[in-house]
Amino acid sequence: MSNVVLEQVSRNFGAFAAVSGVDLRVNEGEFVTLLGPSGCGKTTTLRMVAGLEQNTGGRISIGNEVVSDAARGIFVPSEHRRLGMVFQSYAIWPHMTVFENVAYPLRVRRRPAAEIRDLVMRTLRLVEMEAYAERPAPALSGGQQQRVAIGRALVFEPKVLLLDEPLSNLDAKLRLQMGDEFRAIQKRLGMTTLYVTHDQSEAMSLSDRVVVMDRGRIQQVGLPEDIYRFPANRTVAAFFGTPNLLDAEVEACARIDGRRVRLDVVGRGWRGPCEAADEARPGEAVTVMVRPEDTRIAAAASAAGAGELKWSGRIAQTVFRGAVRSLVIETDNGRLNVEAAASQTYSIGDNVTIIVPQRMAWAIPKEEATG
Repeated sequence: MSNVVLEQVSRNFGAFAAVSGVDLRVNEGEFVTLLGPSGCGKTTTLRMVAGLEQNTGGRISIGNEVVSDAARGIFVPSEHRRLGMVFQSYAIWPHMTVFENVAYPLRVRRRPAAEIRDLVMRTLRLVEMEAYAERPAPALSGGQQQRVAIGRALVFEPKVLLLDEPLSNLDAKLRLQMGDEFRAIQKRLGMTTLYVTHDQSEAMSLSDRVVVMDRGRIQQVGLPEDIYRFPANRTVAAFFGTPNLLDAEVEACARIDGRRVRLDVVGRGWRGPCEAADEARPGEAVTVMVRPEDTRIAAAASAAGAGELKWSGRIAQTVFRGAVRSLVIETDNGRLNVEAAASQTYSIGDNVTIIVPQRMAWAIPKEEATG
């Protein structure tokens, strides 16, 4: 296995910077996901690692080898980087059987026939497709084709596995199942993996670390839960779900531990405590993020306890979503998105109180929030 290191990597198309100054290290055996909206630069970054695009700035290393350095004119072609790749389309050869599809990378490398047979069958067992070895590729389901594509990427024992939205063509249930199966294979092999998706839940469930990108730049790198709970800026916060982003002003600040501070803040018609990564001065403007699932609905005029935020309002909308019920509450501070248990019934027009614990409200400095 090998690590992957990107140092100030950029890709310009004329005056347009698709990727700008990306620094990233993927450690050996690590599963790292590039996450962001369409056009954010994640696929271009993956293609530069693959050697399918040439970076116009910076340096890319795989293991101990520099495979691309714009300043020194170094560019190792894709076929010499020993990478396994799986794409959104799978690119399964329709005129070949499952066995021949998986064997193809070995045949072009002129491996002996006996070795090909052993490696292909071992790989098919790994992806649970051994029984389909002689089946024509067009006779496979979408999930089976995805397994074949992964098997073909793994069969020649690549240094690194690269995947560009490999689950996006599957239905929701199969996408979840195949994601879990692929993650299990990756853990078992300890394969260094760089994965691209725009699906937030997919990134959260599969990754050791998540890299959130926007407009060609990395916005934040971290553990999935940290990215979700403690976003570095408004861009990261807003990308996941439908968070409530509330303007407020700091009244007081106190250090909780080495990682967090408590801020007492005041907004339009509300005040209370929240947490943040950095200290802030009284009078400083912040944006407070409250996720809909972290709210609690209480009876109208209920009092907040110590260490809680409170809003009073009226239910303006209610939508049953199966596992949860999504509500929109009209307050003096605008509309709040709230998620409640689906078993609870609420009516439009009901007056309610929304309560949020301090630890579930996260403040972002205003200058970062608007940047």
